[in-house]
Amino acid sequence: MRLEDLINMSSSVDLESISEATSGAIGAILSTTILYPLDTCKAKFQAEVRSHGRQKYRKLSDVLWEAVSTGQIVSLYQGLGTKNLQSFIAQFVYFYGYSYFKRLYQIKYNTKSIGTKANLILAASAGACTALITQPLDTASSRMQTSAFGKSKGLWAMFAEGSWSEAFDGLGISLLLTSNPAIQYTVFDQLKQKLLEGKLKKAGNGSSPESISAFSAFLLGAVSKSIATVLTYPAIRCKVMIQAADSSDDETKENKKKPAKTLSSVLNAIWKQEGIFGFFKGLQAQILKTVLSSALLLMIKEKITASTWVLILSVRSYLLVTQARLKGN
Repeated sequence: MRLEDLINMSSSVDLESISEATSGAIGAILSTTILYPLDTCKAKFQAEVRSHGRQKYRKLSDVLWEAVSTGQIVSLYQGLGTKNLQSFIAQFVYFYGYSYFKRLYQIKYNTKSIGTKANLILAASAGACTALITQPLDTASSRMQTSAFGKSKGLWAMFAEGSWSEAFDGLGISLLLTSNPAIQYTVFDQLKQKLLEGKLKKAGNGSSPESISAFSAFLLGAVSKSIATVLTYPAIRCKVMIQAADSSDDETKENKKKPAKTLSSVLNAIWKQEGIFGFFKGLQAQILKTVLSSALLLMIKEKITASTWVLILSVRSYLLVTQARLKGN
């Protein structure tokens, strides 16, 4: 690619959106890796439905104890590579789309502030784009996590054993769950704006995006994600059950049934076997994992966004200076 092409590309691309997307994607990988064992325990706990009054995992800690007692601690990381790939792509697409849609809205209506209703719509639109692109990876990583310890298959094996329609299991719920990050980031942005109100200076050309302290970002991330998780949890559990791998435990072979792949059958199974409270089984684990994950993600993102922005502007300035020198010669 020629230097002129790189310069033209840097001029046409929304650099601030790229900075937001890159920072968000890096934050997602780091937070996912740190909390992955907890995520695996949570997924296996959520995927199990009580059968004939019995259940293998009565507490979240039972999943961890199984891994320890069977010498399968490493299996708590099964599917990490796929999950990180999915997280990176998902967060990059989401943050780029969310930032880009916000800028389009601000330009169209000539305003710097965005109301709650508009923010929800923009966030949901970015979430829908993300779900459509990353659903196969999301399904594969869920099946890897919920497979028996030590028996998880690789990404390509997961794709090869089923049809493409199966790779999109849970897409409908994923689209419904776009309300989760929509609620989360809307609450986060509104709280952030109030926190920075009266303290922010008007941004000039080339100035870095607004940022808050790491501790403040952590607290705001925790609060916003808690609210979103409680409101959408029944759908979250149904999605995990739809995407879960088939059980292969010898002790439950005689009662083994193929996991339901439709929302109606999952809802029916939970209602019959566990009652109304079954729809909230694992809520505490979900809140613990997602709140920590989101808080870490947003904290990391806020701290590296300014650096990413400066790096992008530096590269662009270097290209412009180099072009000027070449023209001078």
